[in-house]
Amino acid sequence: MTLSSAETPTLEIPQEPAEAGKDPLETLARQLLTEIGEDPERSGLQDTPARFARWWREFTQYDAGQVETVFPLHTVGQLVTVSDINVWSLCEHHLLPFSCSLTIAYRPAAHVLGLSKFARIAHRHAHRLQIQERLVHDIAAEISAVTGSPDVAVIGKGEHLCMTMRGIRTPALMTSSAFTGIFEDFGPARDEVVGLAGAYRS
Repeated sequence: MTLSSAETPTLEIPQEPAEAGKDPLETLARQLLTEIGEDPERSGLQDTPARFARWWREFTQYDAGQVETVFPLHTVGQLVTVSDINVWSLCEHHLLPFSCSLTIAYRPAAHVLGLSKFARIAHRHAHRLQIQERLVHDIAAEISAVTGSPDVAVIGKGEHLCMTMRGIRTPALMTSSAFTGIFEDFGPARDEVVGLAGAYRS
């Protein structure tokens, strides 16, 4: 007998109720292990649910600290570029990690941003469920807001385990970019940043 889409039964996986006082993420990890045919009680897995829970909370609750540290600038017109900022994020489509190497550039208006703040801002936006295209946009937007500069460029080159480990199973690098202000035009400022990033040319 053929069922219509309206008659097709829905597969319901029974949910294991969380034990009193038990971290729900630990309960979820135990259920995941059971669903893939593992025994959560075997010696190598007994502490895995707790580790799983700690890691997810540690990663997604990343504290970037103070990122608004700026210093007055007395010369204008220069280009500031910070390269090879490496971050990890999580693909929101498959919950698998992706790594991204970032080049960030901006033309300061009246203030310069403290050097470590570039990495802090990058990590703040990476430590969540993301897609690479939005990641570079979010970083550019925050740097512009913090520095007051309309001229910001962010280029990311990433490898995604959702493509490397599953599906086509082929390693590949994805490049995404966000350009504002002077970097929107295909001119010397954009060419300089692109060259430093080694990403692609205009």
